[in-house]
Amino acid sequence: MIDPESRYENVETAQLRVEAGDGTFRLILYKRRRFLPSTEGQTTVLEHTVKEGERLDHITAAYIGDPTQFFKLCDANQALHPDELTREVGRGIKITLLGF
Repeated sequence: MIDPESRYENVETAQLRVEAGDGTFRLILYKRRRFLPSTEGQTTVLEHTVKEGERLDHITAAYIGDPTQFFKLCDANQALHPDELTREVGRGIKITLLGF
């Protein structure tokens, strides 16, 4: 089950019917690929400057109040991998209204 607050909640569920060696079939359910949403028209509220040793879940908790919502900062900054946002000290992370 996918949490209603998950980034995958609204991604389509697909099915694949697979035949086993004994002739029986099983149904595999999976989520389709999730693409980064457009940032067109987003409003940047402020920009956070990454400091040495910071983690994205801590930054997300400070600004959004829920560390599990880190993907919202990834989406707003067009980052595919969360580590991209905190890898470089001094990098600016946009805190936007996108998805909030």
